[in-house]
Amino acid sequence: MSTAPSAKKILVIDDNEIILKTTSMKLQSAGYQVFTALDGSEGVSLVRKEKPDLVLLDITFPPDVSGVSWDGFRIMDWLHRVDETKKIPIIVISGVVEEKNKQRATASGAVAFFPKPVNFDEMIKVIRATLGAETSQAPAVA
Repeated sequence: MSTAPSAKKILVIDDNEIILKTTSMKLQSAGYQVFTALDGSEGVSLVRKEKPDLVLLDITFPPDVSGVSWDGFRIMDWLHRVDETKKIPIIVISGVVEEKNKQRATASGAVAFFPKPVNFDEMIKVIRATLGAETSQAPAVA
């Protein structure tokens, strides 16, 4: 699915391929340009390369192929410490819905926390409010 060149860029970082594909399709339908990463190392690399307007981030990841474990909180910390990325809004999506994780995500600078399975209509509303409503297409109707 194509998007306009001016479409806002969203990077989705999650270790579940089904969630990546589903989220990517929903966001593309809403007019966003979407990049995906299966682990934290790949996600950090894509942030540097693509300079997304927003990051959707899971918080639990297994170690990557090099044995490095970049959990979502570590990625958030890195994003907030680097000058060129510290203003990128982050929305956390997680299957671990403990109150302490929600509080830690908010304290770490996340603009929102969505439990899995994600309510895409609500998430897209939050994304639009965070980025502004300009997209290349009209809102998707559920």
